[in-house]
Amino acid sequence: MSLLGQGALAMWWDIAPEIKADFEDWHSHEHFTERMGVPGFLRGSRWGSADGGEGIFVMYELESHGTLSSPGYLARLNQPTPWSTRMMPHHRNMVRSQCRVLESRGGGVGRHALTVRLSPQAGKADALRARLHALIEALPQRPGIIGAHLLMHETPQIATTTEQKLRNGADKFADWVLVACGYDLEALRALAGAEFGESMLREIGAAPGIVSALYLLSYSATGKDVS
Repeated sequence: MSLLGQGALAMWWDIAPEIKADFEDWHSHEHFTERMGVPGFLRGSRWGSADGGEGIFVMYELESHGTLSSPGYLARLNQPTPWSTRMMPHHRNMVRSQCRVLESRGGGVGRHALTVRLSPQAGKADALRARLHALIEALPQRPGIIGAHLLMHETPQIATTTEQKLRNGADKFADWVLVACGYDLEALRALAGAEFGESMLREIGAAPGIVSALYLLSYSATGKDVS
C-alpha cells in the first residue's frame, strides 16, 4: 500500500476567488494542524484546480476507516473553532467521501492529481474492480505518473455534525474514487482521456455520471510536519 493507511477522506468543493486567500491561510495554518493532530490522521494533501478555477480537492490518509467515527475526530467536527465556523459556509458544492482504501500503488502525493468520481453498474462491481486493479498495478510505472489509488465510500454510523450543519448539511459523496498522481500534467490529461475516461470506464462496468478533474498541489503535511 502506498497511501499511509487503510482509510481515506476525499473531498471536493468550490471556493469563491474573493475568499480564496483567507481560505488558504486558514486551511494551511489552522485546519491542517488541527486535523493532523487527531489520532489516526496520517497525512493531508490539498490541491487546487489545474485550470485556475474555484475547485479544491483534499485527501486525508487515515489509519483506518474507523478513524472517521473516532472520539477525537468527532470532537473536532462538533467543536469548530471561530475561524472554522466562519469558513465552513463558504465550502460550496461539497462532495465528501469517507472511504476504505481498496487499491493503492506507487506514491501518494504528486505535483498533479487526477480524480475520478464514479459508481459501478448494478452487478458489475467485482468485474470493474478487477479491471481497475490491473490498471492501478501498471500505472505507477508510466512516464509522468507516480501513483494510483481506488477508494470506496462507506458512511460511518454517526449523527450529523456541527461542521456539516454549517455547510447546510447537504454534503454529497462519490461511491468510488480514483486518484492518480504525477509530475506531468499532460500524462494525467492523457489518462483522463483514455483508461480513466468516461467511455473506457463505462465499457468496463462504471455507471453513467462519471466526474473527473485535474488539480495542482498546494500543500501536503503529516502530523510530524505540523506538530
